[in-house]
Amino acid sequence: MNETMIAWAFFAGKILLLFGLAFGFIAPIMVWVERRVCALIQDRYGPNRVGPLGLLQTLADGIKLLLKEDLRPNEVRPWFFILAPIICVIPATMAFAVIPFGPPTTLGGLFAEPKRLQIAELNAGFLYVLAIGSLGVYSIALAGWASNNKFSVLGSLRASAQMISYELAAGLALVSVVLLSGSVDLVKIVESQTYLWNIFPGFLAFLIFLPAIFAETNRTPFDLPEAEAELVVGYHTEYSGMKFGLFFLAEYVNMTTVSALAVLMFFGGWEFLPFLPWKDVGVDVNGLIPLFGGFSLPAVIIPFSWFAAKVAFFMFLFVWVRWTVPRFRYDQLMSLGWKTLIPLGIFNIILTTAVIVFHRMS
Repeated sequence: MNETMIAWAFFAGKILLLFGLAFGFIAPIMVWVERRVCALIQDRYGPNRVGPLGLLQTLADGIKLLLKEDLRPNEVRPWFFILAPIICVIPATMAFAVIPFGPPTTLGGLFAEPKRLQIAELNAGFLYVLAIGSLGVYSIALAGWASNNKFSVLGSLRASAQMISYELAAGLALVSVVLLSGSVDLVKIVESQTYLWNIFPGFLAFLIFLPAIFAETNRTPFDLPEAEAELVVGYHTEYSGMKFGLFFLAEYVNMTTVSALAVLMFFGGWEFLPFLPWKDVGVDVNGLIPLFGGFSLPAVIIPFSWFAAKVAFFMFLFVWVRWTVPRFRYDQLMSLGWKTLIPLGIFNIILTTAVIVFHRMS
C-alpha cells in the first residue's frame, strides 16, 4: 500500500472517528451521564433497569424517538419546520471537524511527515470555529418562526439575542489568547502552551469565556430560550420524534466543541501538565508503545486520551452546573452579557496588549 492510499485511509479514519465520537458515543453517553449525575445530586437512583447500570437506557430512548409518531401541527410552515433541526446539526458537526484531538504524528513511522489529528487541517481553525458556531442561531430562529407558535417564537427570539450577545463576549475573551499565542491556528496555540498554559496569564479571559459558553449552548443557568415554566420548552414546543432528538444531538455536539475549545485555548490541549509536557516525561508521539505478543500501538494515543479526559471534565461541569445553579432571569442574563462580560473582555484585550508590548520593550 503506497503512501497516498495510506493518507486517504487515514483521512477516512479521522472522519469515521469524528462521526463515531459525536453521534455514536458522546451524545448517548452524555445523556446517561446527565441522568446519573442529576440522580446523584437529587439523592435518587437514576436509570438502572435497561442494561448494566442503565447504560442501554439511551439506546432505548433513541429507538423510541425513531419509532414515535411524527406529529406536525396544521399551522406550521412544513418545509422550514423540517429543515430547522437538520440545519441545527450541520454547523455543530462542521465546527467539531477542525478540532485537533492530538499532536501531529507520523503514527509510528507510517508517514514520512507528521500528520495532524483533525479532519480539516485549517491554519485559521480558531476563526472557523467562531464563524461556523454562530450559524447555529439561524436554525433556532427558523424553528421558532416555522412552528407558528407564540411560545416557540419567543423562545427563538430569546435564543437569538442570547447567542449573539454571548458570542461577542466569548470572542473577546479568546482574542487575548490569540494575542498571547501569536496565532489563530489551533495546533500552534496548543504548541505555544508547551511550558505555560494560557489559563495562568489569561485567567480573566477564562472567567469571561466560561459563562459565555454556557449561554451560547443554551445550558442552565442560561436556558432561557427553553424555560419550561414560562415558554413550555420554547422553540422545541411543536417538535416530536427524531426532529426533537436532533436538537438535543446538536446541543451535545456543541457542548463537546466548546469544551474542546476551552481545553485547547486555556489548558494546554493534549499537553501533560502546565510546566511538564509529554516530551519531558519520555513520551514520543511519533513512536510506538510495545504490547504483549509483539503488538504495538502509536504513542499518540496517550496525549489523545489525556485531551479526551480534559474535555470530559468540562462536559461533566456542564451537567454539574445544570443541576446545581438556578436559572437566571432574562434581564439578569442580558445585563451580565452586555454590562459585565463584554466590558471586561475589552478591558482584558487592552490589558493583555499592554503587558505584551511592555514585555517586548523591556
